[in-house]
Amino acid sequence: MMMEKIFLKNTLKTKMRFLCGILFMSFMVSFGQSNHKNFFRLSGPAKKWALLHPLKAKKALRISLEAKRISDSIQKTNVLDGDGSGGQVDAFRHAFWMARLHQELGKSAARTLGKAHEKENYITFKKRKLEEGTLPDKISSEMDLWNNEQGLKLTKKGSKISKNGLIFRVINAVKSGKLKIIKKDKKGNFLTCKGAKISQKELFQKWNNKKCLVASN
Repeated sequence: MMMEKIFLKNTLKTKMRFLCGILFMSFMVSFGQSNHKNFFRLSGPAKKWALLHPLKAKKALRISLEAKRISDSIQKTNVLDGDGSGGQVDAFRHAFWMARLHQELGKSAARTLGKAHEKENYITFKKRKLEEGTLPDKISSEMDLWNNEQGLKLTKKGSKISKNGLIFRVINAVKSGKLKIIKKDKKGNFLTCKGAKISQKELFQKWNNKKCLVASN
């Protein structure tokens, strides 16, 4: 009986390794030779998503770079508040990213990639690495997840809305207060929900803090 269990366990492990190998090879073929380095730079959660969605990974990378490029361009204008870390530009980037992913890959794949990114942010926090110039925390992750969900609502898979049309749709969502940003004063200091300034000491290397989410308008 014991030998039979060991045999079944080893057989299962062999099958899992074989399946992982097939997924990896499918991913590498679909991702393209020029993007292999990008894959190995991904965190564990993002790599897992890519391996589970090998035919969508290349498109996801293109859309992710596109969303970053467009939000960086908007940040240089006065269309939004110019704040790419907790402000309107940050909210725009996530909502637009999700809207484009939904449009091309479908809602489920887009949502799971967004969640993988937030898991990646927690890993980034634990390693004390910066994201968009600041250390990620719980409130920024909650902001991202909210804005991701709002972005998913702005389009549907296969929608023919143009890229510019989607940009304006997301900007309108930001300006109408449908997205979330982190509360700050005019100098960029983080505030509590009651409007009190939060010191750097209170924020230093803390996942949980007193930052406050507010409507994006």
